[in-house]
Amino acid sequence: MSTEDDEIEKSSAPLIEHLIELRTRLIWSIGGFFVAFLVCFFFAKQLFNLLVIPFQLATSWAGLDPNQVELIYTAPQEFFFTQIKLGMFGGLVIAFPLIAAQIYKFVAPGLYKNERQAFLPFLVASFILFLIGAALVYFFFTPMVMWFFLAMQQTGGNGEVEISLLPKVSEYLSLIMTLIFSFGLVFQLPVVTTLMARVGLLSAAGLAEKRKWAIVIAFIVAAVLTPPDPVSQIGLAVPTILLYELSILLARWVERDREKQRLAKEAAEAAAANAPADGKPAE
Repeated sequence: MSTEDDEIEKSSAPLIEHLIELRTRLIWSIGGFFVAFLVCFFFAKQLFNLLVIPFQLATSWAGLDPNQVELIYTAPQEFFFTQIKLGMFGGLVIAFPLIAAQIYKFVAPGLYKNERQAFLPFLVASFILFLIGAALVYFFFTPMVMWFFLAMQQTGGNGEVEISLLPKVSEYLSLIMTLIFSFGLVFQLPVVTTLMARVGLLSAAGLAEKRKWAIVIAFIVAAVLTPPDPVSQIGLAVPTILLYELSILLARWVERDREKQRLAKEAAEAAAANAPADGKPAE
């Protein structure tokens, strides 16, 4: 066998090992998602009833009977596909810790010990922040949006026709899923900016200088991700701006921590350089 063949053989072995490891992690991730999807699809009606609670809360805010909330579907297969979509949505959320663990196990062998210690907390924080954003949507933002839409109803009489809100099950699920994903993604802003500040791609001063542009971009992103109404757009843009300010504070903390580590390292190197080579005190 020639030298070139030996080099190819040495370089191909690690690649095959990486591909085998990648296949294993993908099988675990897809399998976990599929099992979670089946569980959520089996309980899809119960999960949908839980998602209707914010609508019932908005109904009570509007002075109506929350027990009279009604949703409709206008196509025979609409509610079935809505349950499939709900199962996929719930399966993805439930399986995320498993998927994140598989990503970490695949990436961790290529990282140094200090990099692994830094990467794992950010992975956990991203999931926690996503849940915080989803909770904000569920308990406050969705009821506020639905209350805004319910306020447009007309009861009829006195020259007015009766106009009632009867949402379709597919449209209501799409609305709440869009809001949850939008807020969940926006709440990743502190994690992303802190990571970029840690590796030196961003600085607190640079983030502070771009504050005006960040406010404009926040409203543009809110207009793209949310339904076309001002309540949803403002409701997403304001938390985004607050999270941007939090990102500036976290970037400053990272910079101070990095500066402390640099000074400690320089002090240790200076102490080692001043110490006698034979370990005996200088005369």
